[in-house]
Amino acid sequence: MTQQRGVTVWFTGLSGAGKTTISQAVAEKLRSLDCKLEILDGDIVRQNLTKGLGFSKEDRDENIRRIGFVSHLLTRNGVIVLVSAISPYRAVREEVKARIGDFVEVFVNAPLAVCEDRDVKGLYKKARSGEIANFTGISDPYEPPTDPTLECRTDLESHEESVNKVLDTLKEMGYLSI
Repeated sequence: MTQQRGVTVWFTGLSGAGKTTISQAVAEKLRSLDCKLEILDGDIVRQNLTKGLGFSKEDRDENIRRIGFVSHLLTRNGVIVLVSAISPYRAVREEVKARIGDFVEVFVNAPLAVCEDRDVKGLYKKARSGEIANFTGISDPYEPPTDPTLECRTDLESHEESVNKVLDTLKEMGYLSI
Protein backbone atom coordinates (compact mmCIF):
# COMPACT_ATOMS: atom_id res chain seq x y z
CA MET A 1 0.00 0.00 0.00
CA THR A 2 1.15 3.53 -0.76
CA GLN A 3 2.23 5.40 2.35
CA GLN A 4 -0.30 8.11 3.17
CA ARG A 5 -1.55 10.43 5.91
CA GLY A 6 -5.18 11.16 6.51
CA VAL A 7 -6.47 14.34 4.92
CA THR A 8 -9.77 15.86 3.87
CA VAL A 9 -9.76 17.25 0.35
CA TRP A 10 -12.77 19.57 0.19
CA PHE A 11 -14.02 20.41 -3.31
CA THR A 12 -16.22 23.52 -3.20
CA GLY A 13 -17.85 25.47 -6.02
CA LEU A 14 -21.10 26.11 -7.82
CA SER A 15 -23.36 23.35 -9.05
CA GLY A 16 -21.96 22.20 -12.39
CA ALA A 17 -18.43 23.50 -11.76
CA GLY A 18 -16.98 19.96 -11.83
CA LYS A 19 -16.53 19.04 -8.15
CA THR A 20 -17.88 15.50 -8.43
CA THR A 21 -16.18 14.83 -11.75
CA ILE A 22 -12.76 15.86 -10.45
CA SER A 23 -13.15 14.12 -7.08
CA GLN A 24 -14.18 10.85 -8.73
CA ALA A 25 -11.18 10.99 -11.07
CA VAL A 26 -8.85 11.75 -8.15
CA ALA A 27 -10.39 8.79 -6.30
CA GLU A 28 -9.75 6.52 -9.28
CA LYS A 29 -6.07 7.52 -9.35
CA LEU A 30 -5.73 7.08 -5.58
CA ARG A 31 -7.38 3.66 -5.70
CA SER A 32 -4.88 2.60 -8.37
CA LEU A 33 -2.20 3.48 -5.80
CA ASP A 34 -3.98 1.33 -3.19
CA CYS A 35 -4.82 4.31 -0.97
CA LYS A 36 -7.45 4.18 1.75
CA LEU A 37 -10.11 6.70 0.78
CA GLU A 38 -13.74 7.65 1.04
CA ILE A 39 -15.83 9.95 -1.11
CA LEU A 40 -18.50 12.08 0.51
CA ASP A 41 -20.55 13.55 -2.33
CA GLY A 42 -23.00 16.26 -1.31
CA ASP A 43 -25.92 14.80 -3.28
CA ILE A 44 -25.46 11.31 -1.80
CA VAL A 45 -24.90 12.65 1.72
CA ARG A 46 -28.17 14.60 1.48
CA GLN A 47 -30.03 11.37 0.67
CA ASN A 48 -28.60 9.60 3.72
CA LEU A 49 -26.73 11.43 6.47
CA THR A 50 -28.53 14.76 6.23
CA LYS A 51 -31.93 13.64 5.00
CA GLY A 52 -34.58 16.01 6.26
CA LEU A 53 -32.45 19.14 6.11
CA GLY A 54 -33.68 21.85 3.80
CA PHE A 55 -31.83 24.61 1.98
CA SER A 56 -32.04 27.46 4.46
CA LYS A 57 -28.71 28.92 5.53
CA GLU A 58 -29.02 27.15 8.90
CA ASP A 59 -29.75 23.78 7.28
CA ARG A 60 -26.94 24.19 4.76
CA ASP A 61 -24.52 25.02 7.57
CA GLU A 62 -25.67 21.96 9.53
CA ASN A 63 -25.24 19.82 6.42
CA ILE A 64 -21.62 20.97 6.09
CA ARG A 65 -20.94 20.49 9.82
CA ARG A 66 -22.17 16.88 9.60
CA ILE A 67 -20.06 16.18 6.53
CA GLY A 68 -17.15 17.80 8.35
CA PHE A 69 -17.66 15.62 11.43
CA VAL A 70 -17.54 12.41 9.38
CA SER A 71 -14.55 13.74 7.45
CA HIS A 72 -12.73 14.49 10.69
CA LEU A 73 -13.28 10.95 12.01
CA LEU A 74 -12.00 9.38 8.82
CA THR A 75 -9.07 11.78 8.44
CA ARG A 76 -7.76 11.17 11.95
CA ASN A 77 -7.81 7.44 11.14
CA GLY A 78 -5.51 7.82 8.16
CA VAL A 79 -8.11 7.93 5.39
CA ILE A 80 -8.03 10.34 2.47
CA VAL A 81 -11.51 11.88 2.38
CA LEU A 82 -12.73 13.50 -0.82
CA VAL A 83 -15.66 15.81 -0.11
CA SER A 84 -17.59 17.18 -3.05
CA ALA A 85 -20.13 19.69 -1.76
CA ILE A 86 -21.18 23.15 -2.87
CA SER A 87 -20.73 24.40 0.73
CA PRO A 88 -21.70 27.94 -0.20
CA TYR A 89 -20.85 29.77 3.02
CA ARG A 90 -17.26 30.67 3.84
CA ALA A 91 -17.65 30.80 7.65
CA VAL A 92 -18.83 27.19 8.04
CA ARG A 93 -16.12 25.96 5.64
CA GLU A 94 -13.55 27.72 7.83
CA GLU A 95 -15.12 26.17 10.95
CA VAL A 96 -14.86 22.68 9.45
CA LYS A 97 -11.31 23.33 8.25
CA ALA A 98 -10.24 24.36 11.76
CA ARG A 99 -11.82 21.23 13.29
CA ILE A 100 -10.26 18.81 10.83
CA GLY A 101 -6.79 20.36 10.61
CA ASP A 102 -5.48 18.18 7.79
CA PHE A 103 -7.56 19.95 5.19
CA VAL A 104 -7.01 20.84 1.54
CA GLU A 105 -9.56 23.26 0.14
CA VAL A 106 -10.00 22.97 -3.62
CA PHE A 107 -11.99 25.78 -5.21
CA VAL A 108 -13.52 24.28 -8.34
CA ASN A 109 -14.11 27.49 -10.20
CA ALA A 110 -16.17 28.00 -13.33
CA PRO A 111 -18.23 31.07 -14.24
CA LEU A 112 -21.95 30.87 -13.59
CA ALA A 113 -22.71 30.92 -17.33
CA VAL A 114 -20.48 27.87 -17.86
CA CYS A 115 -22.15 26.03 -14.98
CA GLU A 116 -25.56 26.83 -16.44
CA ASP A 117 -24.46 25.48 -19.83
CA ARG A 118 -23.32 22.23 -18.16
CA ASP A 119 -26.56 21.81 -16.20
CA VAL A 120 -27.86 18.42 -17.33
CA LYS A 121 -30.55 18.31 -14.60
CA GLY A 122 -32.05 21.67 -15.56
CA LEU A 123 -31.69 23.02 -12.03
CA TYR A 124 -30.50 26.48 -13.03
CA LYS A 125 -33.42 26.88 -15.43
CA LYS A 126 -35.83 25.90 -12.64
CA ALA A 127 -34.11 28.29 -10.22
CA ARG A 128 -34.29 31.16 -12.71
CA SER A 129 -38.01 30.50 -13.28
CA GLY A 130 -38.66 30.48 -9.53
CA GLU A 131 -39.43 26.74 -9.29
CA ILE A 132 -36.45 26.22 -6.96
CA ALA A 133 -35.93 28.65 -4.10
CA ASN A 134 -32.60 29.29 -2.35
CA PHE A 135 -30.54 28.01 -5.27
CA THR A 136 -26.85 28.77 -4.89
CA GLY A 137 -25.60 31.26 -7.45
CA ILE A 138 -29.09 32.39 -8.44
CA SER A 139 -31.30 33.20 -5.43
CA ASP A 140 -28.77 32.33 -2.72
CA PRO A 141 -25.14 33.44 -2.49
CA TYR A 142 -21.97 31.47 -3.05
CA GLU A 143 -19.02 32.81 -1.08
CA PRO A 144 -15.82 31.72 -2.84
CA PRO A 145 -12.84 30.83 -0.68
CA THR A 146 -10.54 33.77 0.02
CA ASP A 147 -7.42 31.62 0.24
CA PRO A 148 -8.01 28.09 -1.08
CA THR A 149 -5.18 25.60 -1.05
CA LEU A 150 -5.77 25.08 -4.75
CA GLU A 151 -7.98 26.49 -7.50
CA CYS A 152 -9.09 24.42 -10.48
CA ARG A 153 -10.44 26.58 -13.30
CA THR A 154 -12.55 23.99 -15.06
CA ASP A 155 -13.52 26.45 -17.78
CA LEU A 156 -9.85 27.01 -18.70
CA GLU A 157 -8.03 23.78 -17.91
CA SER A 158 -8.61 20.20 -18.93
CA HIS A 159 -10.13 17.64 -16.63
CA GLU A 160 -6.76 15.88 -16.48
CA GLU A 161 -4.95 19.09 -15.57
CA SER A 162 -7.30 19.65 -12.63
CA VAL A 163 -6.88 16.08 -11.41
CA ASN A 164 -3.09 16.30 -11.66
CA LYS A 165 -3.07 19.60 -9.76
CA VAL A 166 -4.91 17.94 -6.87
CA LEU A 167 -2.60 14.92 -6.83
CA ASP A 168 0.51 17.10 -7.07
CA THR A 169 -0.73 19.22 -4.17
CA LEU A 170 -1.28 16.13 -2.02
CA LYS A 171 2.27 14.97 -2.80
CA GLU A 172 3.78 18.42 -2.11
CA MET A 173 1.98 18.69 1.22
CA GLY A 174 3.19 15.26 2.32
CA TYR A 175 -0.19 13.51 2.30
CA LEU A 176 0.80 11.14 -0.44
CA SER A 177 4.16 9.59 -1.08
CA ILE A 178 4.44 7.65 -4.30
